[in-house]
Amino acid sequence: MKIILIILSLAIIAVAPFFGQIDISLQNLLNSSTTDYKIFFDLRVPRVLLAFFVGAILALSGLVFQTIFRNPMSTPFTLGVASGATLFTAIAIIIGFSAFISLFAFFGAVVTIIVLFMISARFKTYETSSLLLVGIALSFFYSASLMIVFFLSDLQENYEIVRFTMGSLDVVGFNEVYLVTIAGVFLATLVKKQSHHIKLLLTSHEFAFLKGLNVKKTNYILLLSVSVAVGISVSVTGPIGFVGLIIPHILKNIMRQSADRLIVPIFFYGGVFLVLCDVIARNLSTASDIPIGVITAFIGTPFFIYLIISLKRQN
Repeated sequence: MKIILIILSLAIIAVAPFFGQIDISLQNLLNSSTTDYKIFFDLRVPRVLLAFFVGAILALSGLVFQTIFRNPMSTPFTLGVASGATLFTAIAIIIGFSAFISLFAFFGAVVTIIVLFMISARFKTYETSSLLLVGIALSFFYSASLMIVFFLSDLQENYEIVRFTMGSLDVVGFNEVYLVTIAGVFLATLVKKQSHHIKLLLTSHEFAFLKGLNVKKTNYILLLSVSVAVGISVSVTGPIGFVGLIIPHILKNIMRQSADRLIVPIFFYGGVFLVLCDVIARNLSTASDIPIGVITAFIGTPFFIYLIISLKRQN
């Protein structure tokens, strides 16, 4: 079963660049002067790589958040981190600092993390239900602030922000892909090195502390690394929700292993999932590609409701 799943996943990644609204000829891919060559290597291959690493980052970020905050519904989106990155990215657009979008997105993500930590310090052992409500409240606050940004922007800026908030994998060339790839590899490497600490945190923060783990330092390192990676991803693609919620839970149910052993699978299959969603978005026979955030929302919303109901039954 595991081998079949890996083969299917690799097949999806391999064939994804060949699907799209414009048919391309395999023969023309060998000729760099043809339009098919440019579409394939300048648009579709970078897009697939971007989808893979963004999906991988979001899925692994969801695992980290669920481990630290001990809540199965915690993701960078449900706790407002991605919303903060989105708001600051929109601010960068209207004040003319588009060249520093990644920096603004990272700053927005870090500000949200700091707020969450300051509030969670008042709870006993990261009281998860209250923290989730705080994240939702922050998301509403950021949404209201984004409406003010819309009001202050001109027509062109307004259009850019609207398209951005829907999530998009439209890229030309590999410049932005390199940045997201580095962020993804950085996050995966750091989280993998922290796998033993994550295993201790899965039991309880008190148990981890008794085992000699500096819980606060470990949480800071993990959350800061997630903020960097998510901030960079959001600055390039816009907010893409539910990936960090769906993939960790599906793999936990399929593989029946603890989170510390699922770091690499969640990273890999998170990327494959978003590549598959992008293939669907590009092949629905519409006038233009459907924003990837719309596809993940359609898939993720029913899953989110199912997760709430199943958790309620368990309690």
